[in-house]
Amino acid sequence: MNSESSTPASIVIATRESQLALWQAEHVQAILRGRGHSVELLGMTTKGDQILDRALSKVGGKGLFVKELEVALEEGRADMAVHSLKDVPMELPKGFVLACVMTREDPRDAFVSNKYASLDELPQGAVVGTSSLRRQALLQALRPDLKIEALRGNVNTRLRKLDEGLYDAIVLAAAGLMRLGLSDRIRTKFDPAQMLPAAGQGALGIEVRADRQDIIDALAPLADQSTWLTVTAERAVSRCMGGSCSMPLAAFGRFEGDTLHMDAAWGDMEGSQAMVRVQASAVVKDFAAANALGESLAAKLQAAGAVPASTKPD
Repeated sequence: MNSESSTPASIVIATRESQLALWQAEHVQAILRGRGHSVELLGMTTKGDQILDRALSKVGGKGLFVKELEVALEEGRADMAVHSLKDVPMELPKGFVLACVMTREDPRDAFVSNKYASLDELPQGAVVGTSSLRRQALLQALRPDLKIEALRGNVNTRLRKLDEGLYDAIVLAAAGLMRLGLSDRIRTKFDPAQMLPAAGQGALGIEVRADRQDIIDALAPLADQSTWLTVTAERAVSRCMGGSCSMPLAAFGRFEGDTLHMDAAWGDMEGSQAMVRVQASAVVKDFAAANALGESLAAKLQAAGAVPASTKPD
């Protein structure tokens, strides 16, 4: 494919084939069609979708959900890929860029249970399902008595396992449940002060080849600048910490006027260190300022005892 600025006759979106991924791709498809573009979907199954019996941190991390989509972009079989931003590695491969970050859905974590209305109502020793190390660390900090067990699979698979009685409760991203019309399964949403969200949680990012100015131009009207600046700062924290799904790390920002208020938390999975939590604020009007705030927050984490992945012993 060429990299001319004129939009191609038909835009192809590469997407995973899970129900949530398809919803996200169809959402972008509908908006682009509403703007006069012809848009088709290219459904794909990624390694992250295929490997369900092991934790992501053991088999290659979040990149397992995007690699095949990037190959489709590289080979010209697709023009863009729509991702849940929290699943996108902090460093994209050379030749790829995030061309657009859309308006954020609710970034909070959701408590889902058929028996209990909230985390506080869970009895001692209750089993809670999640495979996110971030959620595990934050849950254990809130309720050390709980038994946290692994839970992989798409949203409906996780809900089915809850309904089969394998867990007393599970924790999922509220955004995914809301997008799939499953808000009624949410018993409560965690206050970010309790369960700090992952960097980029609730936001959709659209990845393209860096030389596809035509696609970048077509996506420009879909971008939400406030969300994009916020998640840029959040992802800068994670990037500086070497963050991945193998590190319990949270970063969350919210704007008040031009001031971006940031919180971050780091947990030690070995349990030898207490949870580290820090805050920082700054006026943020561009990506440089957003990155600088995220980097300063990561520095505060490290000063408080958090250990970046690159310096952790094997």
